[in-house]
Amino acid sequence: MTTARSPRMTFGPSAAPANRAGTRRFRSRMTAVFAVAAITPLVLASCSGGGDSGSGGGEVESLSILDYYNNEPDSTLIQTAIDNCGEEIGVEIDRRTVPGADLIQTVLQQASSRTLPDVLMLDNPDLQEIAATGGLSPLSDYDVDTSGFAEGMLEAATYEGEVYGLAPTANTIGLFYNADLLEAAGIEPPTTWDELKTAAAALTTGDQYGIAFSAIATYEGSWQFLPFMWTNGGDETDLTTPEVAEALQLQVDLVQSGSASSSVLNWSQADVKDQFAAGNAAMMINGPWQIPALQETPEINWGTVQIPVREEGQTPIAPLGGEVWTVPVTGDDAKQAKAAEFVSCMSNDENQLTLAEARYTVPTKTALAEQYVENVPEMASFTEQVANARSRTGQLGEEWPDAATVIYTAIQLALTDQATPTDAFEEAAAG
Repeated sequence: MTTARSPRMTFGPSAAPANRAGTRRFRSRMTAVFAVAAITPLVLASCSGGGDSGSGGGEVESLSILDYYNNEPDSTLIQTAIDNCGEEIGVEIDRRTVPGADLIQTVLQQASSRTLPDVLMLDNPDLQEIAATGGLSPLSDYDVDTSGFAEGMLEAATYEGEVYGLAPTANTIGLFYNADLLEAAGIEPPTTWDELKTAAAALTTGDQYGIAFSAIATYEGSWQFLPFMWTNGGDETDLTTPEVAEALQLQVDLVQSGSASSSVLNWSQADVKDQFAAGNAAMMINGPWQIPALQETPEINWGTVQIPVREEGQTPIAPLGGEVWTVPVTGDDAKQAKAAEFVSCMSNDENQLTLAEARYTVPTKTALAEQYVENVPEMASFTEQVANARSRTGQLGEEWPDAATVIYTAIQLALTDQATPTDAFEEAAAG
């Protein structure tokens, strides 16, 4: 049983755009707005006869920051880290927070009006799209040390060979299980697909399902599917391979056998947590951001393991969640350099450990893993999962949202018997 901590906002992927055409239009608009915003400060500097920066390179006394940590306790926890870094680098901080769903729109508006913040926090899958517009400064321009970070998180923050942001912590997903129910049934936590199906079937009784997961038609559905696809050798660069179909067949088998509710089609990850916490599911696929909520139901004695693999010997590969801190191109060289100092400070060892422990996330510097697990043992499996986790944008970069849409559409087609797992991805891509 874990000890209680304060609740935190839900992490993981945000809701998907309504359709792929909308995603492309949004991307085109983003590129156009940032292109103009990036050029304008340079034009103004040239016309004014000033130096290399829009501000003339004077001493920096303040930095503006934009993030989406607007819920407690995250807002206060992040504020403390921000204030500490502001004091460390000798600047005042002007921080603004917006809801997660509004962040990109706010950034577009600021880019259009040339009022971009000096430091911008982004959900990691959004970084490459914005870096592609020329709206961000590569950290190598400021000699920021990016060594020692988990490979997957650096990959998420990299565009065309340059690292544009750093993340203090990361999150991912794993398998939660009701320890009392498994013990009563004489079942060990499953580590393979066959064990998962066997355990889920044995634990399904009455109103209790063996397992719950999210197969909703948003990025959350795609996010929860990725570990099974990636671990099985599937890849988003070709969603029509047998390895991808086998991963989808697993979900179909769990639902068609009755081991998972057909309502997984409509469940968000928060809904999945509610089912598990209510005792309606003996196992669930979910992330560590649900731990505080689970601690509010102490009657559920839970444990976690990494995502089961198709066969023994495979390494479970899950997607990386988490936010990166970046330096927008504002035309003020002095402030951009100072913003880079701030980004580096936010990801120093002390902040990584403090934020990870308080927020049930995982430090992104791999050397901190052992100390972190000693301090927060209930995060052991997630810490191990992060070490081998993968960036969602690692293969396709800014084209990832299109693939994510195809994935969750295919899942919906297969789980509603509109297509076989073999055909579902082709039909989703054609739709």
